[in-house]
Amino acid sequence: MIQVEHLSKSYGGFRAVDDVTFTCRPGTVTGFLGPNGAGKSTTMRVIAGLTIASSGTATIGGVDYRDVPNPGTQVGVLLDASAQHAGRTGREILTIGQKTMGLPASRVEDMLNLVSLSDKESRRRVRNYSLGMRQRLGIAHALLGDPKILVLDEPANGLDPAGIHWMRSLLREYANRGGTVLLSSHLLHEIQIIADEIIVIGNGKIVAQGTKEELLTSAGTFVRAADPSALAHSLTAAGITATPSGEGLATEATPEQVGRAAAAAGVALVELRAADGAGLEEMFLNLTSTTQRDALTPEGGVA
Repeated sequence: MIQVEHLSKSYGGFRAVDDVTFTCRPGTVTGFLGPNGAGKSTTMRVIAGLTIASSGTATIGGVDYRDVPNPGTQVGVLLDASAQHAGRTGREILTIGQKTMGLPASRVEDMLNLVSLSDKESRRRVRNYSLGMRQRLGIAHALLGDPKILVLDEPANGLDPAGIHWMRSLLREYANRGGTVLLSSHLLHEIQIIADEIIVIGNGKIVAQGTKEELLTSAGTFVRAADPSALAHSLTAAGITATPSGEGLATEATPEQVGRAAAAAGVALVELRAADGAGLEEMFLNLTSTTQRDALTPEGGVA
């Protein structure tokens, strides 16, 4: 189990993480979402013992990562696949990890087979690896000690569709066996498929968290019209508050209320549905609309 309680991290006068609290439980995949610079990577670095918190705690099974004995056998971490030693071969990197953790030599071959790196590829220098191959090697290293917990930051970067499908299956099976997964990704569709619970962070603060079903169900209504401006005016006139979301608007009002308001104003709707069917992207954009680097206009363009 990963427990983060009232965690804050400041760099000079800038607070990258601000009073963050959440729990990742065994048997679940927790998706960790947020715009660039929202505090995801800083939080994960604190969990992995690479960054010292300004206040609060981040523990693995109740213990600080730096106090976990032989941590690689308890927690598998992949924060940057490109940080591996470029002059070593993939096999050498895994062998060093195997020896450091006191594991049997057979684990190296087991992990190479698991991530589908061939014998020839494993003997190639990492500098000659594609990003996708580095991701596979990083996942192999994270799983080398057969840990109970995985902390992965953007592990699907560089993977082709088949590789993404493979990773999804791997992590789902890992969680089904009782493992705990904290997964950061910009691939919202993949998070929607695999995650059991979702945490959304913006400007260093948690803006939403809960099960996928809870968050998507509470997302309200998504609506889109041929005339976005007229739609926005019709909702305002009816006392309905709406915010830009993708190519349309999101509101906490019911689809019936939105439809009646648009009909009363003579606005032709292109799309009207409960946001739980609209998917994770609309929910994410709605929750982080004030923290996005690129501001979205009601028409869905960039301001």
